[in-house]
Amino acid sequence: MPLSEDEQRILRQIEQELEQDPSFSERGVALSRRRLVMSILGASIGIVATVLSLAVSFILAFVIFVGVVVLGVIAANEIAVLGREQLSSASMSSWAAAARARRQG
Repeated sequence: MPLSEDEQRILRQIEQELEQDPSFSERGVALSRRRLVMSILGASIGIVATVLSLAVSFILAFVIFVGVVVLGVIAANEIAVLGREQLSSASMSSWAAAARARRQG
């Protein structure tokens, strides 16, 4: 379904506002990459700590394992955010042109 003139005008306005803030996309990517690296590093250290703590206490190993799972989920979410940000780096007009081409073709 094609966009109405009003919807196209609003879309162009949003695109212009985003273009006026060049640091908008850079801020999100930098934060996500840092959190991703910290999550992966924490999960790696946690795996080693889980294995080593098995000799001490099963409960301690379980608690560390739960922490590793949480860090893994955080890392997976950050990977998803990075992927969305990379996809959104294309301009809105290129997305609209691709959608029109798919509908027409």
